[in-house]
Amino acid sequence: MEVSLAKKLRILADAAKYDASCASSGSKGRKAKGPGAVGSTTGAGICHSYTPDGRCVSLLKVLLTNYCLFDCAYCVNRRSSNVPRARFSVEEVVDLTLGFYKRNYIEGLFLSSGIARTPDRTMEDMVRVARILRRDHGFAGYIHLKTIPDASPWLIEQAGLWADRLSINVELPTAAGLGALAPEKDRGLIEAAMGQMAERISEAKEEKRRFAPAGQSTQMIIGADAATDEAVLTSSSTLYGKFGLRRVYYSAFSPIPDASSVLPVKSPPLRRENRLYQADWLLRYYGFSVDEIAAGGAGGMLDLDIDPKLAWALKYRDRFPVDVNTGSRELLLRVPGLGVKTVSRIIAARRHTRLALDDVRRLTAGLKRATPFLIASDHRPVRLTDRLFLRDGVAPRPVQLDLFG
Repeated sequence: MEVSLAKKLRILADAAKYDASCASSGSKGRKAKGPGAVGSTTGAGICHSYTPDGRCVSLLKVLLTNYCLFDCAYCVNRRSSNVPRARFSVEEVVDLTLGFYKRNYIEGLFLSSGIARTPDRTMEDMVRVARILRRDHGFAGYIHLKTIPDASPWLIEQAGLWADRLSINVELPTAAGLGALAPEKDRGLIEAAMGQMAERISEAKEEKRRFAPAGQSTQMIIGADAATDEAVLTSSSTLYGKFGLRRVYYSAFSPIPDASSVLPVKSPPLRRENRLYQADWLLRYYGFSVDEIAAGGAGGMLDLDIDPKLAWALKYRDRFPVDVNTGSRELLLRVPGLGVKTVSRIIAARRHTRLALDDVRRLTAGLKRATPFLIASDHRPVRLTDRLFLRDGVAPRPVQLDLFG
């Protein structure tokens, strides 16, 4: 029986919800040109829709099909899963994307797929979607294609010509975890494909031509295996260093119907996913190492009650307080409540005057959390030994004596 387009959309949009790596950050933007062109990754006219759980999305996020040759234990679309199946034609995805964009529902397309028939055939269909949107309809909106590591390198090349971002999911934090839960997949093959993609992106930048200008990303499922947060972050740090990834996305494992007995029966706390994102930010922008971040927790796991930056500061209270007027950029970046932009503003402002606490307040919304760890021209924090007092982010009264030392 033929499945209606509306039913296909329900099935294949629901099947795509487990992929978190659909942000459009980093796209340089295309401008719509010509009388029939539509879309733009920048500018006005972009509306957002909301999923039932309250997340804001602005991309049409679907699978080309949820049929799959693989039988990964953690995947709801695995070969042995008893779920409704559907498949879009290339033309249907093109029409849906254009229709939703013209209604201001989306700003672009995130397209992934199960592996139907062969990796090359599936990848070829995904490339055709992007090519038809760009070439035949002048679509200038954002396009993210989830590529298939087993596909021909030539098809990956083609994907990069039409898409803003490409991604390949490493699936699980470690090769051992992948081998246990998805033995048909090969971490070495996945990383080799990521390496080829990184080379193409780098070459395109040097030659000033367009190839996946928003870079590449990946996703890890968290909590499906026994990998600790330290192992997750070690894997992420390695991937960032080797392949220049734009982002690693973390997706908390969701229990699936008819699941294998090797999988946990409950999801990990969503706060774990949140802490990993915060830790990832510290790796990329704050100069922290994995060892330093992991030191804030216990047993290789991050502290779920407080963010990893505060956890580190509480463990190494001897490094504080930091003087906003003389402290190095590196030390200021380690102060809870101070972000990268705030630290840059502090360093710029102190060239012209000595900063008091009110001056810092004007530069950041995080002063309440930062105050116990800062010295200003009119403020020195009291000696704080109560961990709970610091964890709650309560700012002490300023005093004239330095009681830390």
